[in-house]
Amino acid sequence: MDNIGKISWIYNDGLNKESHPLISTDFVSDKVAEEVINFHRTFPEYSLTPLHSLDRLAKEFNVGKIWIKDEASRFGLNAFKGLGGSYAIGKYLSEKLGLDMSAVSLEMLRSQAVKDKLGKITFVTATDGNHGRGVAWAANRLGYKAVVYMPKGSAITRLENIRAESAEASITDLNYDDAVRLASRRAEENGWVLVQDTAWDGYEKIPSWIMQGYLTIISETIDQIAEAGYDKPTHVFLQAGVGSFAGSMLGCLVSKFGDNRPFTIVVEPDQAACLYRSITAGDGNPHAVTGSMNTIMAGLACGEPSTVSWGILKNYAEMFVACPDYVSARGMRILSSPLGSDPRVISGESGAVGLGLLSLLADDKGLEPMSQKLNLGADSKILIISTEGDTDPIGYKNIIWNGAYPSHQF
Repeated sequence: MDNIGKISWIYNDGLNKESHPLISTDFVSDKVAEEVINFHRTFPEYSLTPLHSLDRLAKEFNVGKIWIKDEASRFGLNAFKGLGGSYAIGKYLSEKLGLDMSAVSLEMLRSQAVKDKLGKITFVTATDGNHGRGVAWAANRLGYKAVVYMPKGSAITRLENIRAESAEASITDLNYDDAVRLASRRAEENGWVLVQDTAWDGYEKIPSWIMQGYLTIISETIDQIAEAGYDKPTHVFLQAGVGSFAGSMLGCLVSKFGDNRPFTIVVEPDQAACLYRSITAGDGNPHAVTGSMNTIMAGLACGEPSTVSWGILKNYAEMFVACPDYVSARGMRILSSPLGSDPRVISGESGAVGLGLLSLLADDKGLEPMSQKLNLGADSKILIISTEGDTDPIGYKNIIWNGAYPSHQF
């Protein structure tokens, strides 16, 4: 039962909610989101993922509304990552063909005529599970090869799910960031195409496309909230590894709502809190976390912030929080055991940490200063995105059934 520590948080004192002309969110705007979701709709597996309203839980927590966007059913992959991988690969192929994304579809890109024109292509990536499965699935659907490297400690189930998509996959003895470097080297050595969900100087185009692929989530969610009779959430909890997902969601909210956007809380595992570390450094630069980054939140166990998303997060996110593992485990258990008529949500370790944090803000008097800073109350309408289901069924069962990673004492 490790990682029984305290929640650490910082309010972004350098935040200026006026316009930021040097930090553009145009590449994750509503207009881009429309193009992205139109491409995703060409996949037979596409369907709208549910937005659950947990009204009984909202009453329990003394807030006005809690919405959970449930990505477990996305493309049949039990996680959201196929959105980024499929769009990035589609965008790469469309550029090779000299076509705009509005002119391409799944069927066109997988046609024999296109394959004859482009020849053999191998896509390579590093992953702790969900991203690699998404890349492997997209490459397989389009008729191309994928090679996937996983960090040490990766779940065997996740490895097998990637291999089931006809990918060449292996678990290395490296941490996540070193596995990324390995994938990058192999791409250079073999002429493969690196499809990585993080960015660094000199490698930012494809990670930007991946962030654009995630826009389908927030585009659907905004529409679903409007259909329910609301204009927008007041608060959004966004979990982060390298920050690509959080940057994509926040960037779109900034683009759409400007200074009236929701209050955004970025949540990380305390053992891999590179964004929290970066914002607390106070110099405006990204800072890395090194070492094994031992956390149950495998999808968030990343030590180096993405250069593409960092600018968005540091300029527009109001709060950064580093959470011990028990926070995520608590969120998983709450979602698996709903109150009253609330729906059950199966959320994995990287999907439930936002809800776990919200629950502790409601229950733990030691977190009252944080709750007050967030201005949480009866008028708060909170959005949380559960980015994965039980992608590691053994780990999920251990937490839900056996009570691994118990909550701290109040």
